[in-house]
Amino acid sequence: MLETFANMESVTLWAFMAASLVMYLTPGADMMFTIASGIAGGPKAGFAATLGVTLGLLVHITLAAAGLAVVIAASPTALLVIRYAGAAYLVVLAWESWRALPPSDAADGRANVARALRRGFLTNIMNPKIILFILAFLPQFTTPEAGPIWQQIVILGLMFAAGGFVVVSMIGLSAGLVGAKLKKATGVLNKCASIIFGSLAAKLVFD
Repeated sequence: MLETFANMESVTLWAFMAASLVMYLTPGADMMFTIASGIAGGPKAGFAATLGVTLGLLVHITLAAAGLAVVIAASPTALLVIRYAGAAYLVVLAWESWRALPPSDAADGRANVARALRRGFLTNIMNPKIILFILAFLPQFTTPEAGPIWQQIVILGLMFAAGGFVVVSMIGLSAGLVGAKLKKATGVLNKCASIIFGSLAAKLVFD
């Protein structure tokens, strides 16, 4: 793996990171989910949501490297099942956020962090667009001369995940700080998070 990384051209790696930065800053499902989690649960929840999303992304990268993602992407039925399962999950999150009560103690705060981590992971895993994105984006920066393609996908995937974690976690923490300052408006913030989750579900189904 280290030999493959050493054989990859630095120009290619820099181009990959530049393209990845554009992807990080483009509002998408993961970013909106992290923002909603930060607003609803505070900075720690925003950070936990980012960690969950990143863990889900690592699973997708592993599948891509193993070639299983190609099989999933080639099956319209599998993609539909994943798409609608993800949308249904987001609808559940929207409903829970809409009905959520303000946290009353530290235990509730810890629960929010655990939920944000779990929800971030599941939301990312059940988004079939992540599979297609990885299959379309990462291979563009691989070359047969550098070494095994699967190793290059793993390397690029880890770089993409690490960079995304840094950028999106800062956004989640910022959203959490804003939410903390507006603690008295927790009910309104939960409603905002609910609307975001619901919008993401609709986008996943109809986009």
